[in-house]
Amino acid sequence: MRATLLISFILLLNFQGFSQEPSEASYTLDEAIAFALENNYSVLNADRDLIDAQKQKWEVIASGLPQITGSITYNNQLKQPVTQIPAEFFGGEPGTFQEVVFGQAQSATATATLRQQIFDGSYIVGVQASRAFISFSQNNKEKTDLEVRKAVVEAYGNVLLSQESIAIVERNKATVEKNLYETQKLFENGLTEEEDVEQLQITLANIESQLKNTKRFEKITLQLLNIVMGIDIDNPTKLAEDLDQLAQKQIDFGLLETDFNIENNVDFKLVTNLNEQRFYELKLSKSRALPTLNAFVNYGASAFSDNFDFLNSDQQWFNSSVLGFDLSIPIFSSLGRSASTQRAKIAYEKAKTELKETKQQIRLGLERAQSDYQFTIEQYNTAKENLDLAGRIEKKNQIKYSEGLASSFELRQAQIQLYAAQDEYLNSMVSVINAKVILETILNNE
Repeated sequence: MRATLLISFILLLNFQGFSQEPSEASYTLDEAIAFALENNYSVLNADRDLIDAQKQKWEVIASGLPQITGSITYNNQLKQPVTQIPAEFFGGEPGTFQEVVFGQAQSATATATLRQQIFDGSYIVGVQASRAFISFSQNNKEKTDLEVRKAVVEAYGNVLLSQESIAIVERNKATVEKNLYETQKLFENGLTEEEDVEQLQITLANIESQLKNTKRFEKITLQLLNIVMGIDIDNPTKLAEDLDQLAQKQIDFGLLETDFNIENNVDFKLVTNLNEQRFYELKLSKSRALPTLNAFVNYGASAFSDNFDFLNSDQQWFNSSVLGFDLSIPIFSSLGRSASTQRAKIAYEKAKTELKETKQQIRLGLERAQSDYQFTIEQYNTAKENLDLAGRIEKKNQIKYSEGLASSFELRQAQIQLYAAQDEYLNSMVSVINAKVILETILNNE
């Protein structure tokens, strides 16, 4: 009985464990980035691509190392061929023939062959190119990490933006509801016009619609952040940072003075890899005009029988072995190899031109990123000042309206101005965060 109760208790615990809601975790921006670099789907596949590149390198190297193959052949001549031999060989009459069957009906052969490549120009180029391919995979992994980091920053900022927007809109809604309630009472007592009530009703309706949309946007941005981090889309992830504090942390004027080494830029690394690839393709095309030399040694054994007796211990096997070399010399290809080499040379020249263009584009991108980053900081400071001004103006109009010194239209205009300043301030903070990560991605300094 006790054993039954214990088993039931364990099963209940297991059931409860499997039926728990997704774990709720809180992340700072740096923690979210670190988590994504371990669990993001693109990062995981980039890691696999790097491992695949290493396996491809060994695959190329192994093709030039000793190769051993074995084979077993079994033949059963259901109808053996008949050969006619002059009968006089067997003491018969001249001019007549004797039908003769050579050999036995069944045979088996087992062979093993060792082949070794001695010289092949394409093999040498292939080994060199495989190293370049690993470098490309490593740089592609680095680019993936940078793109994931950028995506996390943008998604994290958008979640904070939506959450902060909800808080602000709810405060605005409470203020307008209070104004509307007081204005309705004044209208019922004949102390104000119906238009004042309608103006506030319009404002409240717009705020309620904006609040619903912002809440939907919060859900979408949170789901996007989960996807970027490699978490289940419905996981209740929490953010541990405040938008304003995070924006202030991203303000770093020293970043504008950072020395730029273009060789650190991942796009420059990738286009350099492309040049290496085109260079080795040209070498490979030229190497096809070189001879190839291989050596091989073969060892085998054959057996013959009228019946299937090959597995018997007394079956006689006849050994054979061959040592040889094969030399292949390209002589004439009707200018096919020449055309292939010229095409590879054109591709290499195009890659070198693309490298020059990429350098210029990266430098231009750096200038633009620095300018955008500085502008977003300036815009953030301006938006913060404008928000303070708009808040004071709206507050003054609230007082004037309550004292009958301002119309509902003037109050509504002040409120609209305040809401616009709030949106501009929130967006300016996100812009600072995003502009910094773009600049850091281009600099790519350790």
